Amino acid sequence: MDAATAAQQDALPVSSDALLAQLDDWGLPYRLFSHVPLRTVQEAKQVEAEMQQPGVSSLKIKNLYLRDRKKRNYLISVEQDREIDLKALGQEIGVGGLSFGSADRLMQNLGIRPGAVSPLAMITGVDRGVTFYMDAAAQEVDVINMHPLVNDRTVVMAREDFLTFLAHIGCDPHWI
Repeated sequence: MDAATAAQQDALPVSSDALLAQLDDWGLPYRLFSHVPLRTVQEAKQVEAEMQQPGVSSLKIKNLYLRDRKKRNYLISVEQDREIDLKALGQEIGVGGLSFGSADRLMQNLGIRPGAVSPLAMITGVDRGVTFYMDAAAQEVDVINMHPLVNDRTVVMAREDFLTFLAHIGCDPHWI
């Protein structure tokens, strides 16, 4: 399922509209873009030009929902062109046996569907014990592009505002 329709959003623990309202309530500005549903980095690259602002450095990310052999859950958000080797990533973060989590576990632990994986899903993931890792490149950019829990929208949020969001939800990111 794609899109930000009311029926599809109602099936999520936190809807995209509710997330955006929460960002507004916390005074965290963002720019919102609506577009065709995006499922891959290649599809995202086709719409990114409209989101780019001259002179503003941005991090465009891909997101991986992973589990280790001890059944611990991880959300890994890295620069979209970064090559990922799950074995090497596991060594980097000190866990073994990383594999992709199922769509059912994704919904259970992050409250989202495949294709909409996003650091903003930690609004649900924090309470479900998901550990969040963010590309250290995020510390060097002006803005970060992320799905707001659905894959037919993208928010562009200032790095500091994103970090404030994480603080609001009690998420302490690990940097890789």
